[in-house]
Amino acid sequence: MKYLIAGLGNIGPEYELTRHNAGFLILDQLADTQQAAFKIDRLAEKAEFRFKGRTVHLIKPSTYMNLSGKAIAYWLNELKIEKQNLLVVVDEIALPFGSLRLRTKGSSAGHNGLKNIELLLGGQEYSRLRVGIGNTFNQGKQVDYVLGKFSKEEFEKFPEIAKKANEMILSFCTAGPAITMSQFND
Repeated sequence: MKYLIAGLGNIGPEYELTRHNAGFLILDQLADTQQAAFKIDRLAEKAEFRFKGRTVHLIKPSTYMNLSGKAIAYWLNELKIEKQNLLVVVDEIALPFGSLRLRTKGSSAGHNGLKNIELLLGGQEYSRLRVGIGNTFNQGKQVDYVLGKFSKEEFEKFPEIAKKANEMILSFCTAGPAITMSQFND
């Protein structure tokens, strides 16, 4: 069994520790714990590892957030991975900071990265792990908030959030989405 886990974010040092890069940060921690190294490849940084008989491919698209679907569609096709074995890890302002929620389908909720994935995969039927980044911003300041760096307090809590997210990713690959949702969703 093969799985594609796509962490969404933006490339470049100016985006490195921003809330919008939660997906990248979670996959970085997963790669570290699984002793997998990211290498630059077509449309993404890519790593892979074996876990309980599964091959898990990690990608961090280099297409920028709003064109994430291009990299995901390419790697699904290239690796011949079924859409039900895709999990997209994405930041979510509609969830409180640190909350994690796995869904097997759903709307983009205005998230441009998810909109592009829907467009290129032909629908909303793909799994996503939404990582709550909260919404403590003033009206009209959503972009600044999402592209802003984590606060010191958030940054200190993030490794524990990423650890739980990684447990959810590995559970998705081994136990499946239904069991993972019932055990982990906040």
